[in-house]
Amino acid sequence: MAKDAVLQSSLVLLAATVLAIGIYTGSLNKMMATYFLGMFGIAGILLPDWEYFDRQFSQWFSPVSVDSRNANSSARFKIYPIRLGVYTIVYGFALYKWWMFILS
Repeated sequence: MAKDAVLQSSLVLLAATVLAIGIYTGSLNKMMATYFLGMFGIAGILLPDWEYFDRQFSQWFSPVSVDSRNANSSARFKIYPIRLGVYTIVYGFALYKWWMFILS
């Protein structure tokens, strides 16, 4: 239930951001770019199967067993350097391109 509340609040925040960009720029194209970037961000951060990806990178290519699923159920989000690097590069580049598009 808590994941649903986070998703709903993220979507409301995205709608408010899209509206603010639309009022500020008056451009439907910039509103659509903001919407798609926001949905890309929400989908990439909130929607992945964390029980699958919250493992070492070398184990991503093998299925999740029931034993490992139960063992990781109480664990918090772990920071893995490869995942953090990929997220930083992808979302950093996307935010940079979005910001340059909004300011143009």
